[in-house]
Amino acid sequence: MITDALLRLSNAQAVTASAYSTDKIRIGQEDTIRGPGASSTTLVRTRDVGEGREVYVVFTVNTTFLTLTNLTFEIVTSANADLSSHTSIATTGAITLASGGLAAGKQYALRIPPEIAGTGKQYLGARYTVGGSSATAGAVTADLVLDIQDGMKFYDSGFTVA
Repeated sequence: MITDALLRLSNAQAVTASAYSTDKIRIGQEDTIRGPGASSTTLVRTRDVGEGREVYVVFTVNTTFLTLTNLTFEIVTSANADLSSHTSIATTGAITLASGGLAAGKQYALRIPPEIAGTGKQYLGARYTVGGSSATAGAVTADLVLDIQDGMKFYDSGFTVA
């Protein structure tokens, strides 16, 4: 999995209450077309994110979450830069604190649906929904990537491959 700072939605973002990612990716480009006279028309030209490839958002828990009941990771699109009035296009569902799924080092990958360009939305981001009481600690990083990996496998050392 190769990450790119320009494709990062959150960078160790502290999440103590429900929030949107601190960053977003613009998947639509506004063009202003001026016709004869003073009038102009604004059009949104969409770009195909990951054309012909599966694209994922990987959520990595940087700091263990405390005191909340559960947390949901979502990929959202919105016509607004602040991601308000968003549309959820993928979700992990509620991950409970009791399950140990919100400990540092845990990762969750969500596939971006290929029909994302057809939504007509300009921005792609993430949303974190806190369930129960607010968290007193917890941080997450979210990256847009082409490949996911399982970096949690460990193999015995001290052998030779010939």
